[in-house]
Amino acid sequence: MKFAYRFSGLLGTVYRRGNLSFTRDGSSLISPVGNRISVFDLKNNKCETFPLATRLNIVCVGLSPDGSLAILIDEEGAALLVSLIGKCVIHHFYFHKPVHSVSFSPDGKKFVITKDNVALMYHAPGKKREFNAFVLDKTYYGPYDETTCIDWTDDSKCFAVGSKDMSTWVFGAERWANLIYYSLGGHKDVIVACFFEENSLDLYTISQDAALCVWQCDTELDGLKSMPPKKAAREKDAAGDDEEFLEEPKGEEIHGKANPSEQETREKVKYSRVAKYFFNKEGDFNNLTCAAYHKKTHLLVTGFASGIFHLHELPDFNLIHSLSISDQRIASVSINCTGDWIAFGCSGLGQLLVWEWQSESYVLKQQGHFNSMVSLAYSPDGQYIATGGEDGKVKVWNTSSSFCFVTFTEHASGVTAVTFTSNGYVILSASLDGTVRAFDLHRYRNFRTFTSPRPSQFSCLAVDSSGEIVSAGSQDSFEIFIWSMQSGRLLDVLSGHEGPISSLSFNPMKCVLASASWDKTVKIWDMLESWRTKETFIFNSDVLVVAFRPDGKELAVAALNGQITFWDHESAVQTGSIEGRHDLQMGRKELDKITAKQSAKGKSFTTLCYSADGQSILAGGLSKFVCIYNVKEQILMKKFEISCNFSLDAMEEYLDRRKMTEFGSMALIDGGAGDEDGVAIPLPGVKRGDMSYRHFKPEIRVTCLRFSPTGRSWAATTTEGLLIYSLDSGLIFDPFELDIDVTPSNIRKTLHQKEYTKAIVMAFKLNEKKLIQEVIEAVPSDEVDVVCSSLPDLYVEKVLEFLASAFEISCHLEFYLIWAHKLLMLHGQKLKTRSVKLLPVIQFLQKSIQRHFEDVSKLCEWNIYNIKYALAISQQRGMKRLAEEPSEDEENLDSDSDYLM
Repeated sequence: MKFAYRFSGLLGTVYRRGNLSFTRDGSSLISPVGNRISVFDLKNNKCETFPLATRLNIVCVGLSPDGSLAILIDEEGAALLVSLIGKCVIHHFYFHKPVHSVSFSPDGKKFVITKDNVALMYHAPGKKREFNAFVLDKTYYGPYDETTCIDWTDDSKCFAVGSKDMSTWVFGAERWANLIYYSLGGHKDVIVACFFEENSLDLYTISQDAALCVWQCDTELDGLKSMPPKKAAREKDAAGDDEEFLEEPKGEEIHGKANPSEQETREKVKYSRVAKYFFNKEGDFNNLTCAAYHKKTHLLVTGFASGIFHLHELPDFNLIHSLSISDQRIASVSINCTGDWIAFGCSGLGQLLVWEWQSESYVLKQQGHFNSMVSLAYSPDGQYIATGGEDGKVKVWNTSSSFCFVTFTEHASGVTAVTFTSNGYVILSASLDGTVRAFDLHRYRNFRTFTSPRPSQFSCLAVDSSGEIVSAGSQDSFEIFIWSMQSGRLLDVLSGHEGPISSLSFNPMKCVLASASWDKTVKIWDMLESWRTKETFIFNSDVLVVAFRPDGKELAVAALNGQITFWDHESAVQTGSIEGRHDLQMGRKELDKITAKQSAKGKSFTTLCYSADGQSILAGGLSKFVCIYNVKEQILMKKFEISCNFSLDAMEEYLDRRKMTEFGSMALIDGGAGDEDGVAIPLPGVKRGDMSYRHFKPEIRVTCLRFSPTGRSWAATTTEGLLIYSLDSGLIFDPFELDIDVTPSNIRKTLHQKEYTKAIVMAFKLNEKKLIQEVIEAVPSDEVDVVCSSLPDLYVEKVLEFLASAFEISCHLEFYLIWAHKLLMLHGQKLKTRSVKLLPVIQFLQKSIQRHFEDVSKLCEWNIYNIKYALAISQQRGMKRLAEEPSEDEENLDSDSDYLM
């Protein structure tokens, strides 16, 4: 068993908070998701989450103009400089205060961040040879309140900064003789956005009360005059006198004045307001939250707290569209470089939309679960994942693209369990609304609804291997209900437990059901022998979860005391146990008065899952750790830390004395006069208008774990979302029966001598994927039959595993299909004897072939009428050509007549 599982992707969450950004080519969208970033490739319909994370939730993202670097800044001002090409962290930096916005200059040489009431300009990393990646160039003072937004002129000579004090400041990136700073008023609310016109100093400012001011400048960009060298040097020396005694140079400081004297403004750039417009004169939804402007097309997009957005053409302020996304606040808006696609992010719903405004169609429409996810299930071929959440929704995700392609909303309450049937075309879900529903993945409909005679809240669900028997456990009546999938009728009610049913599991090989309960027992029910209890296992504490091994010969049980016990359910004998209490390590919550070590709560596993080969078991609970144990040796193999996000609760291990005051924990104190929405406090202690709302940190926990049937990955539903961990074999040297003669040169030499079987065996001994691919693709297609028949049994499994992974990326579809067909036909009987061990490999191969089959069949379905039309046209042309050309007999007759004459 390999344990090189690495973070592979994040599903189920598409947007949390922060600004959305399009990449340089405009075909991909970067979205902050908690303390990570996801890149949505809109042209290839794929999503990728980078394997890097900040310490807290990301609030702003700045992209360099060349698209190679990004700056990610979290809630406390800690920044990561990230390479978007290498997907790795280059540099860490700390700004010491929360940062409101970050923006690179169009030439890529500088970037500006805003924090408190100042704007800081830094040299962009990579453009200047410096020991430190972030070197401060200038500090700009001027606004009296917090700064909110930044925009640059096209030639990077100036930038504008908006503030909460209702003013906008224009600063020179260099010290221009006629523009050092300029202050613009005219608004009655917080400045949300400011934008320069294309190749101009003309400016648009937008405030939260939905007002737009148009400012005209009396000077062009070319009219900015450079500061005389002597005066600039003198001012620089005056600013740098104190820097000799400082550990770190603070750069040049520029102090702006809101009301400069006449002498200071003489022969300087002047602005005049030429127009003022209001978006909503009715005042129904006048809380403007975000805006974006495309300079080339003069398109302005504004989002509002009511979920409405407007499209205007500037400077005439002509309304193009006014539409509504939802009833939730639009948190971020972005326009791509061509001006065709507009991205919207709604933090309340976790919703992400990309809209093509000219055709009025969606390019992307994704939304995660509104509340936390509770359960997940892999489809039998590993292509899809179904998730159920506390919001009552069942969502189905594609594992290759990471997109949700169908959402079922029939449940009226939280979904507690989901599962696939063995054929993979039906999803079953249990809910607290007292129903178990069956959903068809062909027509995307709810075709069966199972209910109990008396209303019961279902806490767990299981379906047998044939897909005919559905069982659900109740948490209030302590009964297990059995239904028929075909008829939908209730077949029986199993009674005997004296506490809520916590978990159900069917034996994959027999029609045997195991049920766990809080009454400290696990019962084994034989479905074929008049539905009676076969065995009862008694434990010392409440039983939380039960799971059968994939071959059905072993049963794993996790109890409240933190123990995992293993049972042979046929003979009712315990075969082993694991003490997991000390491995889980639950974190300390902010309001806890004791350390995590002393807390008994949460030191038990609430979810278990066997690996695809049955040799290992995954376990998780109310903790940031997931443990993987070897079942035979009963030892901990590895602990996965699923999150390092301290924006979540129960992440700390120890009491932080810095957060404790004489009045108690700092977490009890509500700081600030409002939240990020800019809504003022109507009453003391209330952070929003709704008195029932209170700020809270969600607690980190793992609610469900499942291994992929292919054995290549496993998934966990957590507070952060649906996390996928997969095997990354490319980074690990894993030789197999390697000896001194096996070298790449010898392998190629053997291949050149046309000893294909020997070359394949040598390549697998070295176990380098690219070399194996080179050798297998060098085998002629007519030789595949001979090579497959002469392969040693030990290498058949390895070739099959390679073929399954090659199908994922290769374009040689027919060639690899020939290999798979010949191997299975020639070695099928031998493979069948080891079917349990080889099941993950076969399912991995099936998943890859099935995906290609679906893609090709869709192409054929779409093009079938085009092909028929082309065939019909070609046939008509052929018949016409035959009619026009004289036949062979006629030509011979003509030649004979000529001869006779």
